[in-house]
Amino acid sequence: MSDRSPLDQNPTAPAPASSTSRTADEGVVPQFAPVPAGRPRRRYAVAGTGHRAGMYVGALTGEHADVGEIVAWLDPNPGRIAFYDAEVGRALGLGGPAGLPRYTPEGLEAMVAEQAVDVVVVTSLDRTHAELVDRALRAGADVVVEKPLTTDADGCRRITRAVADTGRDVVMTFNYRYAPRNSTLRQVIGSGAIGQVTGVHFEWALDTVHGADYFRRWHRDKANSGGLLVHKSSHHFDLVNWWIDDVPERVFASGALRFYGDKNAAARGLVDRPERGTGAEGDPFSLDLRTDPRLQALYLDAEAHDGYRRDQDPFGPGITIEDNLSLVVDYRSGATLTYSLNAHSPWEGYRVTVNGTAGRAELEVVERGFVELDEDGNAVLDPSATPGAATTDPLRPEGERLTVQTHWHRTQDVPIPAGIGGHGGGDAILLKDVFRRDLRLGDDPLGRAAGYRDGLKAVAVGIAGNRSLVTGQAVLVEDLELGEELA
Repeated sequence: MSDRSPLDQNPTAPAPASSTSRTADEGVVPQFAPVPAGRPRRRYAVAGTGHRAGMYVGALTGEHADVGEIVAWLDPNPGRIAFYDAEVGRALGLGGPAGLPRYTPEGLEAMVAEQAVDVVVVTSLDRTHAELVDRALRAGADVVVEKPLTTDADGCRRITRAVADTGRDVVMTFNYRYAPRNSTLRQVIGSGAIGQVTGVHFEWALDTVHGADYFRRWHRDKANSGGLLVHKSSHHFDLVNWWIDDVPERVFASGALRFYGDKNAAARGLVDRPERGTGAEGDPFSLDLRTDPRLQALYLDAEAHDGYRRDQDPFGPGITIEDNLSLVVDYRSGATLTYSLNAHSPWEGYRVTVNGTAGRAELEVVERGFVELDEDGNAVLDPSATPGAATTDPLRPEGERLTVQTHWHRTQDVPIPAGIGGHGGGDAILLKDVFRRDLRLGDDPLGRAAGYRDGLKAVAVGIAGNRSLVTGQAVLVEDLELGEELA
């Protein structure tokens, strides 16, 4: 096990240096006023107690316990609720589980009323987001929702109607906005240094540890996740929307399942695959849930309640999402995005090129330079925690670099400050805005806090892309009829 922060979510994702850091460079973390004396804490319920919930549970029992408290759980799986209830009990020094009230999804309205819930944190399966957000708002609570906002146009319409009918608040948690490297690129573009943006090229590479994980879990079914264009890429589309402060209008997509899945495995001679990762030996594509205490408790030990397996074979049958995707997105201003996602790369990271009328900005990030195998042939999730494992590739060292080159000038390096927490050093900063935004001293010049309209713009690209994959034609975002005009 590594010493990564408990606020990090997925153990298969690369662990940046910021994961264990508790300090950031000057100016990175916003300033907040002290909590007014006597002000009651906001009452939070957590809807969905999988791995993703851990970031919010850790925040509300740690740094932000002075402004909020968890008062209820909502999940159909009592085993996962029990895990987090015990975590809260330990954090509060109770000597045992916290004993917080437990509800199943059909009891959401009763939960909000009986526990006087102020905010519901939605970290459930993507396909359930729209229903839970809608019902929570109408029950009288505000909502914090993990990306993606929802998976399809019907879900967008449901949420926009609920917001219009209730006037209540929806916070989107786009943590990549808060990563200093991404914030710095926003500053460069906003400064006018490269002129008016004419185009963006964005390439994202998921390696065979992290990328394969989407094909082990419920995400492998597009009905649950909307596919990687919605579940994963909504992060990326939000970044582009935010970087260039623009609205997507037309999307053309191409993609397919070309690496994972049973047919691809058979074509490459990968036969006699293990049905699941736990217990498999010498297979770099398997995940043994017993190697991570949190994964074992949340999933392996909780299987008896619902039969869900977190460690399915990524080369098994039934996968309906794509692992190779390319898009062309036209924006209202006239700029164009070209985007690609690969989920079986030998290294993990991303490259962004922003072309403008005065020059060009380039951001390159290597989050994991290569996947190391141990002596038994298993993938090493965190080389820094494995004695004898290599920790870096000298030809592809982990790190980040932002450069700007204007016409008739040499390339200039742009310093990137250090952040705190996972997701490029953005998680801990995001959580401050989520739980303390009313105490923020001054406006954020970068506008990093996101609401449901930002969520709509992000999923609009993925939803249009999914429709384009089916029709083979470009799709106008306005034809999706998402419930309101994007702005």
